[in-house]
Amino acid sequence: MRGFKMIGRPLLGVDGCFMKGPFPGQILSAVGIDGNNSIYPVCYALVEAETTQTWKWFLQLLRDDLGCTAESCFTFISDRQKGLIPAMLAVFPNGEHRFCLRHIHENMKSKWRGDLYKNLLWSAGRKTSIPYFNKAMEEIKTTERAMYDWLNEIPYTAWLRAYFSGRAKCDMLLNNICEVFNRQIVRARDKPIITYLVFIREYMTKRIVNVKKLQAKCMGPLTPHATEVFDEIKKQAAEMSVLMVDSDKYQVTGLRSQCVVNVKHKTCACRKWDLTGMPCKHAVAAIWDMSRNIIDAGIPEEWVDDVYWLSTWKKVYDNVIEPINGPEMWTPSECPTTLIPPKHHTQVGRPKKKRKKAFGEKELEKEFDKGGKMTRKGTTIKCGKCGNTGHNVRSCKGQGGEQSTASQESHTAT
Repeated sequence: MRGFKMIGRPLLGVDGCFMKGPFPGQILSAVGIDGNNSIYPVCYALVEAETTQTWKWFLQLLRDDLGCTAESCFTFISDRQKGLIPAMLAVFPNGEHRFCLRHIHENMKSKWRGDLYKNLLWSAGRKTSIPYFNKAMEEIKTTERAMYDWLNEIPYTAWLRAYFSGRAKCDMLLNNICEVFNRQIVRARDKPIITYLVFIREYMTKRIVNVKKLQAKCMGPLTPHATEVFDEIKKQAAEMSVLMVDSDKYQVTGLRSQCVVNVKHKTCACRKWDLTGMPCKHAVAAIWDMSRNIIDAGIPEEWVDDVYWLSTWKKVYDNVIEPINGPEMWTPSECPTTLIPPKHHTQVGRPKKKRKKAFGEKELEKEFDKGGKMTRKGTTIKCGKCGNTGHNVRSCKGQGGEQSTASQESHTAT
C-alpha cells in the first residue's frame, strides 16, 4: 500500500477470476499502474463467490488500508463484474468508475457486429475533447440510430476520455492491468489454497526485484516508457506553429488542430495534458516558444508530472514484500474460534478449467483448425476427375452424370 500511494495515480483496476480444479472460490484483485505504465498489484483476496456482499467486503478493506473515506474521489476501472457496481456505489459513492471499453464492445457485438461498428465505438471513446466526441456520436447516429441510443444509456463518464477527470493521471480505456495479473497467476489457480497464496506472494516479490534490475540500467529524468512516449510527442510538436498571446497563453496550430494552451494552469484545449499529466504536442510547442522569447521555461521534461519521473519510480519500488519464516516457526494463534471453510455448493459435473467464451469467440475459433489454418467448412468442393461439385476424386463413383459421360467419351476418342 505504501508503494501504491507513492505512485501518484489514484487508479485501480478491479477484477475477479475463478479457482480451477477441486478447490472452489473466486480471486478478487486490485491492480494499479506505475509511472512506467507497468502493473502494480496492490491487493488480492480469495472469496467463496463473486457477489455484492464479497465485493463490498473487499472494497471496504481496501478503503481502510488506503486510508480513504467514503467521500474519497478514487478512480476504478472494471469489466462490470457481478455485484461490483452496487458495492462500488456503497463503499465509494464519490468515486469515478470506468468501464472497460473492450467489455462494452463484447456486449455490443450481440446486436452490431463488424469492423464498422467497432471502429465507430473506439473512435468515440478515444476522443479527448467534447466537441470532437459529439462529432463522433453524430456519425454513429447517422450510421445506426439504435446503437446510438444504446450507447447513450451508458454513463459518459464511464467510457469516454472526453468526460474523464484528470485526477488519475491516466486515460486508459481497457482493464488490461488486471488481465496481465491474472495471466501471471494462472498456473497456480488449480493448486491448494495456501499454495496458491504463497505463489502470488513469491511472484510479487520476484517482480519487484526484476523491476529494480531494470531501474539500475535507466538513465535520464523520465521512466523508459514515458521517455519513449514523450520523444514521439516532441516530434509531433516540431511541426506546430505557435502564436504567443501573453506569457501564459498560446495559440498552437497544427495540420488538423488548433488549440489554446495555458502553461500557468497546465491545460490544453485537447485535454491530453489534463488527463495524463504529460504535456501534449501543443503544450511542448508552447514551451519551446517560451524559450525562444527569453522566458525561463527549462526543458519540456521539467513540465512532466512527477508520476513519470525516474526518481518517483525508484521510490515506489523501495517498498518490498518482507520475507517470512516457515509455518514451523509461527506463533500459535490464541483465537478460541475454530475457522471452518465457507459453505460451497458443488456444481454437477467435472470442474471447469477454461473460462467462458465471449460472444463471437466460439465462431472465430471454428474458422481455424488446430494448425492455425483456415478450415474448408462452407467452401464448395469440386471433383478433379469428373468436374462436378459435391465430392472429390477419392470419393468419385461416376456420379457426375452427363458431364462425366461426355468427358469419358472425349477421352476415349482421343
